[in-house]
Amino acid sequence: MALLRRRGYSAAVPSACFILLIVLLLFATYLQPTLRDHGGVLEGVVLRGSGSGSGSSPSSSSGDEQGDCQELQSIKGGEARCQYLRTHPPCAPAGYVDYLRLFYCGFGSAPAAGYAAAVLWLVVLFYLLGDTASEYFCASLEGLSAALHLPPAIAGVTLLSLGNGAPDVFASVVSFAGGDGGGVGLNSALGGALFVSTVVAGVVALAAASRASGGAVVVELRGFVRDICFLLLALCYLLAILVSGTVTLWVSVSFVSLYAAYVLLVWTSHCCAEPGKPPQADLVAPLLLDDEGLPPLPSYTKTAPSKTRACLHSLLYTLRMPLHLPRRLTIPDIAAHRWSRPCAVASVALAPVLLAATWTSERNPVASSRRHGLAVLLTGALVGLLLAALAAATTDAASPPRGRCRRVPWLAAGFLMSVLWAYTLARELVALLVAMGYMLGVKASVLGVTVLAWGDSLGDLVSNVAMALHGGAQTAVSGCYAGPLFNTVVGLGLSLTLAAGGQYPVPFTIPATGAVYEAVGFLGAGLAWALLVVPARGMRLDRVYGLGLIAIYFVFFAIRVFDSLGLWTYSW
Repeated sequence: MALLRRRGYSAAVPSACFILLIVLLLFATYLQPTLRDHGGVLEGVVLRGSGSGSGSSPSSSSGDEQGDCQELQSIKGGEARCQYLRTHPPCAPAGYVDYLRLFYCGFGSAPAAGYAAAVLWLVVLFYLLGDTASEYFCASLEGLSAALHLPPAIAGVTLLSLGNGAPDVFASVVSFAGGDGGGVGLNSALGGALFVSTVVAGVVALAAASRASGGAVVVELRGFVRDICFLLLALCYLLAILVSGTVTLWVSVSFVSLYAAYVLLVWTSHCCAEPGKPPQADLVAPLLLDDEGLPPLPSYTKTAPSKTRACLHSLLYTLRMPLHLPRRLTIPDIAAHRWSRPCAVASVALAPVLLAATWTSERNPVASSRRHGLAVLLTGALVGLLLAALAAATTDAASPPRGRCRRVPWLAAGFLMSVLWAYTLARELVALLVAMGYMLGVKASVLGVTVLAWGDSLGDLVSNVAMALHGGAQTAVSGCYAGPLFNTVVGLGLSLTLAAGGQYPVPFTIPATGAVYEAVGFLGAGLAWALLVVPARGMRLDRVYGLGLIAIYFVFFAIRVFDSLGLWTYSW
């Protein structure tokens, strides 16, 4: 219950931001009565595949004609830009919302409210993406790992890494698949890897050093060097791709295969660490216990909550509900602490409908497609009713399904729907960041390498530092390099593979700018610093190692700021 209360408190801020966003939208609507005939502040909310009116094309990030935002930037005045956006296709990659049109038309006379609404929605999207990954995506992966009896050594570098890096991977894939050509995804992936391997690793070292009696913590040489060397190898491979300027399907596939080699090396290093000794017990044990092997939960004496605490808990639950309920009713979830038979039945009924609606929203709004979309929606509703009836007949109100054969279909469905939600949220996040770049006059790639990278990496910072403070410095520092390795190789590799495969056999042109090479250079500098300093100082995580990494990132960040202010330019 304490864990659920902490999650409720963490959801209070984004829930409050969501409510403030609704208030701002209503305020802007009543502030501009002259725009009500054009749809008011809500005219920027355009579903893909639906007409947007006023002669504009539907917002689309997948193949629709897209205008030129450089032409938009040359137009002076908010009203003129609004008129341009009404009569031209969206010039920025859009998800379900055309953010530029919403800003210039809906908040035309109140730009400050428009900026505030964008920031509030950014906070909400960051929370939804991270919470979906941690609450549903990771839970499904852990359940599948237990059902398949994967050893922790393999589950840790595959399913666990995928769960932790899900927001970064989805944002990268969306960026390459969307209209910005991969600029945001490439910068956010490299920016996140740089932030985690420098700032997070540096703070972990400082936290571990402050806790240790001798001012430093000793880590294992083999795992530390293995992770850094593999990340350096992947960085060199990526640099060669960037220098070539294009990537083919087979080159991108070979880049992804680097992670398969890493997984194989981790497995063999654990199995063959010391010849003659049996494998470690935790290597051969399943990651999670079966239902029959669960230890009894500790019992606590229940105390009656005070009236103030009960009211506060009810208020937090009410605030959280608008962000929580849509996912709860569409993602099948059999986690024991969240089990609810009515919610489970509702989720299997509504999940096919959501899948059908997402599929139809991607199609062009012609008459034949509309008839086809209606047929798809009706089919999804029929399938949902059949699955709901089956779930109601085969589940127990007191406990979630037990046994591998009954759990795997639920876990697979939860995995599929959490991927759909995460992909949709990541697409909105990338579209919002690109639009904010045009609103603020800042390059979208700069926002990707800073704001998006920070938002996706804050979870690593909190969890790794907490682990280091509780004596898990070895695991925490390993996560500071294994996580960026996964996001760089799998996240970028998968994105490049999909992008190159989409226009096969023509090579895909990589949007590599000077900022990308700069991020690669500083990431390599941070890895070189760690590889030289830590072994030279007896594998100790001390202040020299930590402060050096943090200094490398602050130099990188200072150059980014100078570039944004026009004080630093690239000659290439």
